Amino acid sequence: MRCLSALSIAALSLAAFAQETPRLAPGDRLPATGGVAQLEGAGGGGLVPWALITGYGTRDQVGGGAHFTRVDTGDFRLDSAGFALGLFDRAELSYARQHFNLGDTVPGEQIDMDIFGAKWRLLGDAVFDQDRWWPQVAVGLQYKRNQDYALVPKALGAERGSDWDAYLAATKVWLDGPFGRSLLANLTLRATRGNQMGLLGFGGDRSDRYKLMPEASLGVFLTDRVVLGAEYRTKPDNLSAFKEDDFQDAFLAWFPSKWVSVTAAWAGLGNIANKADQQGWYLSLQLTH
Repeated sequence: MRCLSALSIAALSLAAFAQETPRLAPGDRLPATGGVAQLEGAGGGGLVPWALITGYGTRDQVGGGAHFTRVDTGDFRLDSAGFALGLFDRAELSYARQHFNLGDTVPGEQIDMDIFGAKWRLLGDAVFDQDRWWPQVAVGLQYKRNQDYALVPKALGAERGSDWDAYLAATKVWLDGPFGRSLLANLTLRATRGNQMGLLGFGGDRSDRYKLMPEASLGVFLTDRVVLGAEYRTKPDNLSAFKEDDFQDAFLAWFPSKWVSVTAAWAGLGNIANKADQQGWYLSLQLTH
């Protein structure tokens, strides 16, 4: 029996969260300091995991949230749904299910992938260490299991259907940035063999080695609850069958309360399988405490 679809995961996660939230008080961290839900489930930007721990829990509290995200280029659609738990502003555990619709490239078929994540804050505080130059730094792991490896990825030359990503993230927030606006900057270095994040398997005929790929985010707080920013994510090019391009986006995240965030973005995804210049909209809803 196949695992639950991304829509089912989203419904269950959001329903469970909504049922529990009336009994909980939101954590004591500042709005937006847990980031939003990254496509692979971690706290961060839409494309890039940050060193920030998801939710609003302080060192004495537990936080977390549930999310549903959709990216649609017209030719392909990716849904991601799941939940994350932030433990005492020190550790993060996450799960996401991705559902990738292959459109007319392979009509009627899709690829599902499970992603289990863990993150540990090593040092620093991105917000409260304003008098120190160093950022908040965290190390993270993501175990990815492609449920449909034999369908397309193996035929394209991918070496395996499951693998680990490891990353080191550094995030800094300047509360008194340019023009009196708060500014967030993040740099992540990811060791990965993933093809299209793992949706097309891991490793390939061109390379089966881990590669260290940089990822970056930059955001400016237009208000305390609205963040305008951009991200860039480099990716390995392991398969000779199709060229793989980097990801980029420009996003607007709105945090109307500590319970809810909504992120809209334009995403440029480059070449995906046999379709060039893929770009489209990105929309994500997250419930947080």
